[in-house]
Amino acid sequence: MFHYHSIDDIRREAEQENVTIPFSEDTRILRDPVKAGNACFPNRLVIQPMEGCDGTADGRPDELTLRRYDRFAKSGAGLIWEEATAIVPEGRANPRQLWIHRENIDDFRRMNEHIREESMKKFGWAPKIIMQATHSGRYSKPEGSAAPLIAYHNPIFEKNAPISDDCIVSDDYLLRLTERYASAAQEAEQAEFDGIDVKSCHRYLGSELLSAYERPGRFGGSFENRTRYLRESIAGVKAAVKSSFIVTSRLNIYDGFPYPNGFGVCPDGGVTPDLSEPEKLIGILHKQLGVQLLNITIGNPYFNPHVNRPSDIQPYPLPENPLAGVARMLDCIHAMQNAYPELTIIGSGPTYLRQFAPQMVSGAIEQGYYKMAGFGRMAFAYPEFADDILSGRGLTPSRCCITCGKCTQLMRYASTAGCVVRDPVYTKLYKDVVMREGGTMRV
Repeated sequence: MFHYHSIDDIRREAEQENVTIPFSEDTRILRDPVKAGNACFPNRLVIQPMEGCDGTADGRPDELTLRRYDRFAKSGAGLIWEEATAIVPEGRANPRQLWIHRENIDDFRRMNEHIREESMKKFGWAPKIIMQATHSGRYSKPEGSAAPLIAYHNPIFEKNAPISDDCIVSDDYLLRLTERYASAAQEAEQAEFDGIDVKSCHRYLGSELLSAYERPGRFGGSFENRTRYLRESIAGVKAAVKSSFIVTSRLNIYDGFPYPNGFGVCPDGGVTPDLSEPEKLIGILHKQLGVQLLNITIGNPYFNPHVNRPSDIQPYPLPENPLAGVARMLDCIHAMQNAYPELTIIGSGPTYLRQFAPQMVSGAIEQGYYKMAGFGRMAFAYPEFADDILSGRGLTPSRCCITCGKCTQLMRYASTAGCVVRDPVYTKLYKDVVMREGGTMRV
């Protein structure tokens, strides 16, 4: 279990595990403004896209959604990366997932205006706001029951329950989706987002296509074909919006699954990272398509969460010390920032280190691992984390995320999601849901 009382404790155990985790006692670097192309962010802290599963049936932000973003507005983070927002109804991960379309642009605009107003009141500046545009692919459940749309059959996920061939999306469908990203970006621009993320992570549809080595047709097989969906979507978006609109992606560069079912993995049957293709892809996005900001992650939070969400508790026996997971994330992202030093890369996965996370991300930025630091689970548990870091107060241990995974468990129970341990709204929800499911509650 997490037992560290100091940074030196973490350093000693990391050394025993033969991994390196950077630290800096001086966190002032996190206050620095950062540029990515023409965009300027007030500081280096980012709220990652954490889905609450609490929109309306037609995709609008609802009461709990507005509550969450009101709290994020007062957080102090210079960039709020809003949660996964579907671009087509059949691509929703649940019946309450946000979904942008012409009829609800004003609802998103009002939420974004409120975020800026509240931040201006508290800090005198407004954060940048990016919409994560998604298609949930094999995780699609628009009516509440599984309705997967997959790029190819994956035995790791499907095991002894293969999905019907009818669920494999056609090339024509994928082409229509690339066009839909462009119109969704225009809707996001009208809703006063500052940018759009063409989501390509965590094995949702865009991410799954990157490992479609055995898929026939225009979107499988070769590197050019497997990256076509992301490349053409981003090119279409950039052509559809103003030059000042941020076009980016939250991108998986390592899946952690053996070839041919994993991207960024050595083709020898193991799970050793091979980042040659991710590096090549990022070069195309940056050098050819003009992407100036990327949000990098690895792994799959639903299948191998130790890879991208290290914690003491996982739904399977822990295969490694969580510090090894923290270090792997750092090393993978560092390799990409090293390859493209002028690109603004956002790092992921610091929450496991709790109150010591600010010193870790400060050290990572000082040593060139990445330029901005993204916090996901921490924002659910501790919405004011950025303000406490930037003010010099530091993080209060009793308010930090303990990486228990109960927010994700709520999602699996088809409930709205939030921090069960730190937020009474979700403590009660969790109790009600667990009682309904006949389990036991441990908080």
